[in-house]
Amino acid sequence: MNLVKLTIDGKKVEVPAGTTIYKAAKELGIDIPILCYMDLKDLNIENKPGGCRICSVEVEGRKNLAPSCSTDVAEGMEVRTNTMRVINARRTVMELIISDHPKDCLSCAKSGSCDLQDMAIRLGIREIPGQEYAEMSTYRLDTSPSIIRDLDKCIMCRRCETMCNDFQTVGALHAVNRGFQAVVAPAFEMNLEHSPCTYCGQCVAVCPTGALTEVDHTGKVIAALNDPSKTVVVQTAPAVRAALGEEFGMKAGTLVTGKMVTALRQLGFDYVFDTDFAADLTIMEEGAELLGRLTRFLEGDKDVKLPILTSCCPGWVNFFEYNFPEMKEIPSTARSPQQMFGSIAKSYFAEKIEIDRKDMVVVSIMPCLAKKYECQREEFMVDGNPDVDISISTRELAHLIKQANLDLVRMDEEDFDKPMGESSGAGVIFGVTGGVIEAATRTAYEIYTGKSLEKVDFEQLRGVDGIRSASVDFDGQEINIGIAHGLRNARKLLEEIKEGKSHYHAIEIMACPGGCIGGGGQPLHHGDASILKARTKAIYEEDRNKPIRKSHENPYIKKLYEEFLGEPLSEKAHELLHTHYFDKRKKIFQV
Repeated sequence: MNLVKLTIDGKKVEVPAGTTIYKAAKELGIDIPILCYMDLKDLNIENKPGGCRICSVEVEGRKNLAPSCSTDVAEGMEVRTNTMRVINARRTVMELIISDHPKDCLSCAKSGSCDLQDMAIRLGIREIPGQEYAEMSTYRLDTSPSIIRDLDKCIMCRRCETMCNDFQTVGALHAVNRGFQAVVAPAFEMNLEHSPCTYCGQCVAVCPTGALTEVDHTGKVIAALNDPSKTVVVQTAPAVRAALGEEFGMKAGTLVTGKMVTALRQLGFDYVFDTDFAADLTIMEEGAELLGRLTRFLEGDKDVKLPILTSCCPGWVNFFEYNFPEMKEIPSTARSPQQMFGSIAKSYFAEKIEIDRKDMVVVSIMPCLAKKYECQREEFMVDGNPDVDISISTRELAHLIKQANLDLVRMDEEDFDKPMGESSGAGVIFGVTGGVIEAATRTAYEIYTGKSLEKVDFEQLRGVDGIRSASVDFDGQEINIGIAHGLRNARKLLEEIKEGKSHYHAIEIMACPGGCIGGGGQPLHHGDASILKARTKAIYEEDRNKPIRKSHENPYIKKLYEEFLGEPLSEKAHELLHTHYFDKRKKIFQV
């Protein structure tokens, strides 16, 4: 390894060649201010456009100031990070950025967690010279079902572009224009709804300002809870319980399941249920579908569609509808747990409590912003009435709890309501990458072999690599399984299928890093793998502590089939629990 010696603020340091000045300064404990720079090293993502120049430093022998985030060190280099020239340049840059930025901090969704606001405070910006003569750039607000894009607040850091194009390979966001008119926008300057956007929300998770935020539905939830004519039912996804506590100062990975249930009851929900129940239901349908295809394949049916692809993640579903619509017959037709829950709540459960589906409001608490879009899809409605009325993120739930002046930390712990609050450990692990296929394997193995599975932990299906392969022995029959998280990795597996090179029987795909635990609606993790690992550990801990760990052993799932559905893949199950997919390529070009 070639090492380079240099001096920063009078301190000597030796770092590998190719290291940037910014990282070399960090080695010395020197904190250079940054705004556009982003280093998500655990996701192998680094955004260093050197565009904002807030990180500028003075390099001896160089006429102009250098952006430290994108300038590599050189042998003998002498760097000053704190000269008056540097300080003046940073302040000037900051004043120029703010001069073309809205001043609605009080009502901005990012107020209090805005990097631009924090930097203005750090640099001591109190007034903008010439502001009274400045004419600000203005753009129309772009509102999609999941994400709001306010280009008036875009500072061209290009973090969102990096996440969308490098990490997810979606290609929905690109830099356009120059100077004050420069922004990051969808291709051809269209709106998000007519772009390849999957609504995964990873762009929202890294945006330093209010340029990208989730559509806030907490007002709708409050209105529903205030309506005495409505029965309001809530479901909570497995990943939420492993991350919600972070918004209240708890350590990452602190399970708050019981406290969350109590808080939801105190907010006024009539029934507090668990999406894990619907995850168990998903396994019954998806597992039956997997076994059906496998049986046909092993019997020599050359027309069977393999590998079967999981369909729980709406960001991933959007991705293949936009990018691989010719393969839309390959994924499982099973709806996501969110949508299965809504359908059963407004049919089976509504009948049990003797109310009309239109008098029930189903609210979902999800780690995912794509869920907001998913519940608005027309195929998940009956006569215009959606199966799931409102979907809010983990962050939005935290805001609701705080608005109600509830202390989550000191809450007593309560249990979910029955019947749709009982779940197995298999339902819980849906929240992590590899969890859906592991849950399916626990059930599929026993149904296929007719034998009891003593060891339910399939360690070979777990891990953090973006693409993983595993082989599971179904009593002499090897089942090849692929797992991917992150849409860039999903694309690689789909290209293999398209080219006829895939050897898998089943593939699980999730759009976000680590699966749902790293969803776009979760408390921000800033690419810190330790946070994602802690959430993952919490999910597996809840699984281990469950008295039932296989979906098909959930007594309330058994009862649902006995009383209402008949059997997996029945006509009624298909009507309520399955879906079909669409070619979304045309939508991109419909302006």
